[in-house]
Amino acid sequence: MDDVWRHEYAIETSAAAETIWRIFRDVPGWKNWNAGIEEIAIDGPFAAGTWFTMKPPGEEALRSQLIEVRENSCFVDETRVGDLVIKVAHRIEPLGSARTRIVYAVDASGPQAAEIGPAVASDFPEVLASLVKLAEA
Repeated sequence: MDDVWRHEYAIETSAAAETIWRIFRDVPGWKNWNAGIEEIAIDGPFAAGTWFTMKPPGEEALRSQLIEVRENSCFVDETRVGDLVIKVAHRIEPLGSARTRIVYAVDASGPQAAEIGPAVASDFPEVLASLVKLAEA
């Protein structure tokens, strides 16, 4: 039987949605604020259907695909490892009065999703904190 694991992580910032979006669109720059990325390369524009390759420190590189991209609002990437599928939605939610919430929503399904999902997402609080620090600088 396949497992399903879902979880969301969120942080608030004074940075504008457009500022956060600029950081998201700069895929080669992700490694500057995400310690979970040693190397990263995107195979085309920051648009639905484009593939990218990300190598975590000390691990094999993974191929992922952007499956949804909505400017200044959200992007979703999908990584498949065998029958395991991990989708991460990166949402930018305006809160009014110059506040923005950034949400990383993880959806893992397939064999061992309940073990692998939490491992994939374990650094998300630190990643979000680094993202906000950069966005507010």
